[in-house]
Amino acid sequence: MTTLPTRKIGPFTVSAIGLGCMNLSHAYLPRPDAADAERLLLHALDAGVTFLDTAALYGFGANEELLGRTVMHRRGDFTLASKCVLGGSDGKRGIDGSPEAITRTLEDSLHRLNTEHIDLYYMHRLDPKVPVEESVGALARAVEAGKIGAIGLSEMSAATLRRAHAVHPIAAMQTEYSPWTRNPEIAVLDACAELGTGFVAFSPVARGLLAGGISAEGVPEGDLRRGMPRFQGENLARNLDMAARFRAIAEAAGCSMAQLCMAWLLSRREFIVPIPGTTRIDHLDDLLGTFAHPVAPELLAQVDALFPPDAAAGPRYAREAQAQVDTEVWPDEQLA
Repeated sequence: MTTLPTRKIGPFTVSAIGLGCMNLSHAYLPRPDAADAERLLLHALDAGVTFLDTAALYGFGANEELLGRTVMHRRGDFTLASKCVLGGSDGKRGIDGSPEAITRTLEDSLHRLNTEHIDLYYMHRLDPKVPVEESVGALARAVEAGKIGAIGLSEMSAATLRRAHAVHPIAAMQTEYSPWTRNPEIAVLDACAELGTGFVAFSPVARGLLAGGISAEGVPEGDLRRGMPRFQGENLARNLDMAARFRAIAEAAGCSMAQLCMAWLLSRREFIVPIPGTTRIDHLDDLLGTFAHPVAPELLAQVDALFPPDAAAGPRYAREAQAQVDTEVWPDEQLA
């Protein structure tokens, strides 16, 4: 049980704000030490978060191991999500959506997570070399075997969602979504509504930009965001200008920037669950404080006006990473 508001994602009832665990082990800098990461996870459960999201990719297994040693004694307190297909070795990413790879990755994840069952298991990316029907077929067999409870997709299009759903019901689509990144509004949110698929919003505070976490200096060397066009040069300057105007709306609403992001997302559709990531307990508590700070509809409308769909300066990803996603893009959206 949780004291937080709840929403439905497929067959699961989860806290209306979950926790993305990636940056406890992967991608963003600075990273917490093991003890701090463990404290944050346990604090999240104590605070009522009942939806934890990890992946085989994160820390190349280290993030799953972190959850496996930290929270599995409280397995009944949360819905566990992880992902396959996008993985890697020697610090390099790779995609393999073959049934054999999915089966192997699942077994490895179960071992690292110290569990016999993952509630929600996503295809992290679409493998263009493998029909999605074959990949989903492997996941359907894992459902039948009791190793996973439901199937999800990540960073995929409405057309791919429909193809996958024809093989087995898809419980959730996970894609980047924030006031700054509105690609799911092109087609995916409507497809989710049509099919009864939940939507899980990752990077809901715009990778820190709309939480006040990015300065004109950008991000440290070695941080994943450093290679993203939106965090470089003139693009960053333009995006920081929009963030400053967003801060003014949050101040008018009497809430933090992060809380305004959460309120905006939760207002979009009743089946959306944001999964912000953080390494700090005070930031997590601020995010969960969203429910104590309702935002007036006219201020949410100001957010819409500030961020039309193609407002962000620069593409989401550099060319190589963009080639690994199947999501729709806006007609005028830049591609690196």
